[in-house]
Amino acid sequence: MASDKTCPECSQTYIDVWSWCKPCNSKHFQNNFDKWTSGNNTIDKFIQDAQMNPDYYWKVIEWIPYDRFKDIKEIAKGGFGTIFKAKWIDGSIWRWDIENKRWLRNGQRRVVLKKFDDNFANLNEDFLNEIAIHLKARKAGSLQFYGITQDPETHKYIMVLQYMNGGNLREYLKNNFNNINWELKLGYLSQLTSNFENIHKLDIIHHDFHPGNILSVNFENIYLNISDFGLSKLIGQDAKNREKKQIFGVLPYIAPEVFGGEEYTKAADVYSFGIIAYEIVTGFAPYYDIPHDRELARKICNGLRPKIPFHIPKLITSLIMRCWDARIAQRPTFEELNEELQKYYKDYKENKHEKTNEITIQIENSEKVSKNKILINSTTPTPMNYITHPEAIYTSRLLDYSSLPKPKNDENFEKELEELTKSTSALSIVASGPAPLCEPSEECAIQLHHYTLQDEMDKGIFYLFRNKKSNPKELFEALRSKIENNNKNNCPKHSVGHDLIDPKLTRQIQEFQWIYPRDKCSKRETCDVKHLYEELKIPAEERIQLLREIMRAIIQKVIEELVDLWDKCLIPQYKRVEFFESLQKIEYADEVYELLSQEGSCLQELYLLFIIYYLLIVESADEVYELLSQEVSRLQELYVKCAANGCWKDVP
Repeated sequence: MASDKTCPECSQTYIDVWSWCKPCNSKHFQNNFDKWTSGNNTIDKFIQDAQMNPDYYWKVIEWIPYDRFKDIKEIAKGGFGTIFKAKWIDGSIWRWDIENKRWLRNGQRRVVLKKFDDNFANLNEDFLNEIAIHLKARKAGSLQFYGITQDPETHKYIMVLQYMNGGNLREYLKNNFNNINWELKLGYLSQLTSNFENIHKLDIIHHDFHPGNILSVNFENIYLNISDFGLSKLIGQDAKNREKKQIFGVLPYIAPEVFGGEEYTKAADVYSFGIIAYEIVTGFAPYYDIPHDRELARKICNGLRPKIPFHIPKLITSLIMRCWDARIAQRPTFEELNEELQKYYKDYKENKHEKTNEITIQIENSEKVSKNKILINSTTPTPMNYITHPEAIYTSRLLDYSSLPKPKNDENFEKELEELTKSTSALSIVASGPAPLCEPSEECAIQLHHYTLQDEMDKGIFYLFRNKKSNPKELFEALRSKIENNNKNNCPKHSVGHDLIDPKLTRQIQEFQWIYPRDKCSKRETCDVKHLYEELKIPAEERIQLLREIMRAIIQKVIEELVDLWDKCLIPQYKRVEFFESLQKIEYADEVYELLSQEGSCLQELYLLFIIYYLLIVESADEVYELLSQEVSRLQELYVKCAANGCWKDVP
């Protein structure tokens, strides 16, 4: 008899926590090949080959009939075509239903439909190439690719992609820059370099990297995805239909050597990142006040770069300048950039209240200067009110420039960069921050900020669930202040937030145990919570109160498991706090799903635990997603709905 860790069809052990059996599922796909067709043999073969190899459910692609989409609306025009949003009635494949011999699906969800223009309709080159790139780059931060469909009127083939309701980074910066602090800026930069480090390890070059292709479900959570791999190529592929002198992209983000006729390399993506980094830290689009024409391209080849304000931290200015160095060999790799930015992000995140490292001090000085500039000169253009020149174009287009000069740096560039590199503070000696006050062990959690991880995590979660109106930023600032006053040299393992719980809670929970007597709930598949309520004649008002208290009890029970997992995986404190801050800001059920499905070795395991315990262990993972797919206004209501439809194994 198969266990929950083995495939019930072949009894082989699953290779991951998602219970996906590659051999069996490949057979199910193959048995269905004669039941559909795209009308194009090349596309049919492409989909069939992909369906024979998925390791996980999110790698599955399929042919999707156009009538399975509704509420189709145009939202943008991209470099390769038109972008629509729509509702996919069925949703993506989740797993095989053995009993009914059919695919179980995730239910209705929002998706993006990407329709190619006539100039880019070559199925063997542009269309299928982009699909292949999306599939290969999925774990490197690209959007999830669901499949292919066809417009019955135009007969054009369409890509079906993940929808990101937070929009793109360009629009987010334009509308929200005043609310983007340095913690977020460093977070964006470090995640982009992390994504591109992985993309380049796959030997993929993006070719069209700019803020319009950086998307997110919620930019406040620093979860960024890369889109529009239309121009991307696997290194070694020959783009035979590309004319060498024709350039496609957004002019300010294109590396000067590309204007000079050289091939696009990984270093060109690094140059694009340098321009994007400038935009993230200043809030200004590059060259917003001049035409984006051949003359600008010529000036860029001669060393023109956006002017970085003097108050930007020198460490960041130096990093940006190294990225847009005309000398290709002098540009850093994304691996080097990621290592540097992860350090800055960690140093600032963990020590911004103590100011004991260089990046933190530089950022504090930057913020002071920035505030003074606003007070002194209110007429200076700001990121929120600057006016873009009518010929400054920030969408991808064909740029037919020839006879441009060989790229070079401005005459002062190398001297300025050298001075920046040398002008580090004496604090750089201790830039990595103070040594931990206690060594990690079973009895002592990793300590940051001079307070224990268990302390903040235990208390933070109880505040989150006890006070629906809690402002997460104020909440965690208050927690930090309170905990920092604790004994700095002591690192005990704390019990689970008992000082924040109603003293009567433990006794109340014990009294509630009779709600789920083991003899009445021995078979989970037949156990019905509502039936138990009715059988035991518990009034509706009392049911709601009981649900709340039971939720508290389950949360209390699993806290130590979560903390142990985080400690084992060495998940830093700021990541833990971010997780619960993210939950507090979620409004829609599909956003819960996006948060829970973020990829990453330890975090994946953590999110699975969260599903199991916080959504109260329903019959199967399919039911979890079904619950999440029912949109509700607030997270608290989602938990209540999950509780009302679930069945618990036992209650403490």
